[in-house]
Amino acid sequence: MDVLKSLGGLLNRPPTGMRERSVQCASAHGLHRMAYTEWGDPANPRVLVCVHGLTRNGRDFDFLAAALANDYRVVCPDVVGRGRSDWLKIKAGYGFPQYVADMVTLIARLDVPTVHWVGTSMGGLIGMILAALPGSPITRMVLNDVGPKITVESIHRIAEYVGTAPVFANLDVAERYIREVSAPFGPLTDAQWRHLTEHAVSAVDGGVAMVYDPGIAETFRESPLESDVDLWDVYDAIRCPTLVIRGADSDLLLHETALEMSQRGPKATLVEFEGIGHAPMLLDAAQIEVVSRFLLDDTRA
Repeated sequence: MDVLKSLGGLLNRPPTGMRERSVQCASAHGLHRMAYTEWGDPANPRVLVCVHGLTRNGRDFDFLAAALANDYRVVCPDVVGRGRSDWLKIKAGYGFPQYVADMVTLIARLDVPTVHWVGTSMGGLIGMILAALPGSPITRMVLNDVGPKITVESIHRIAEYVGTAPVFANLDVAERYIREVSAPFGPLTDAQWRHLTEHAVSAVDGGVAMVYDPGIAETFRESPLESDVDLWDVYDAIRCPTLVIRGADSDLLLHETALEMSQRGPKATLVEFEGIGHAPMLLDAAQIEVVSRFLLDDTRA
């Protein structure tokens, strides 16, 4: 498949052809609804799950999903507390045990034994944890700018803006804010910034606000980290073919960590993109091409 040719004019306009669905999940304090978008043939047994970063949502993957919809049933959830999904009443519930459990529920809803996985930042950590479990349904995985060692500096940077976004007067003001805090995404086009903004906010009294629960920031404030996060034991337990994508200027996934990821555990393939920090957004043809070719390389799975 020539992915670049298949993209056609998709990169110049918002893609179409998705379906909006949801699944009911359980927590220790009750039930909540997790929304997701779905692309491609709903009967296709070949499923790709794409999971977003900390304050983002499943619509970040619109262009990747549209490019792969002929090959996969592509499913892009809004992790609980983000996008169209419910917010947890007990904010302490926001964390990886809940996120992993919700993804297991989602995969059960999809009624397939195995899936491929693309995870950006937090979505990659969720994938790592799930892929490391015995009997994991993940058989091929892309980790987008995240790994088993996360620098405390990057966590502090993220904590500075998580949960602090004000109500914006209009979409233009919201976009200026998103461009500022998301500058590490790299050089995006005006259309790409607008697409990311339109799906990151919703109307409220007085303007628009970010579509994530400010309560997800409570863990950052209540338990501030003083050292790097170390999840090498999790990474080393992964057995599926893995691709690591890194922004060459990333402060969350350091080059030496990414290089070590290519030498231990699943011995991931490593691709770095110049001029980008945390994280590549998988919106342009070059990034989509790298992901697509890895996922569709059937000789490795």
